[in-house]
Amino acid sequence: MKKILFLVISLCIFLPLFSETEQLTDFSELITALKQGEIVRVVVDYGQCQLISGNEEKDAPQATGGMTIDVFEYFAPHTLGNQRAFLVFSHSSLINYGGFIYNYVKFKIYDDDSVKITAQYVSTTDFEIEMDENFFSKINNGKDQGAVYFYRIK
Repeated sequence: MKKILFLVISLCIFLPLFSETEQLTDFSELITALKQGEIVRVVVDYGQCQLISGNEEKDAPQATGGMTIDVFEYFAPHTLGNQRAFLVFSHSSLINYGGFIYNYVKFKIYDDDSVKITAQYVSTTDFEIEMDENFFSKINNGKDQGAVYFYRIK
């Protein structure tokens, strides 16, 4: 049992060191990779996004974030009254930002390669939203200024 546990832990630690990535450059490639069960990571250059907080546009922070897409949902056109197909996924984590708070981020990617990212800080005690920001960009196709990068882990 100890040998199996050692092997599993070793694979988790060392396999990523030997993995390669391939950039996915549009919605179609992204959906295909996810539907095939491939591991996909997203990386965002928030400073290159349009930031809307409240009802006003603000300067986006010079920050970068990323995560592996774990749980996701894909909706074909007209599934929910939507004209366009879209993909959604989210993640929340407990962080210490002058006190403990939940950091929630949700991605909504449309079939025209546009992306909306909602970032919220939520109180751990009463679940009040303490920060609510929306970032807008598009999937980077390797040739443009899109600030959202998707990578397939090979």
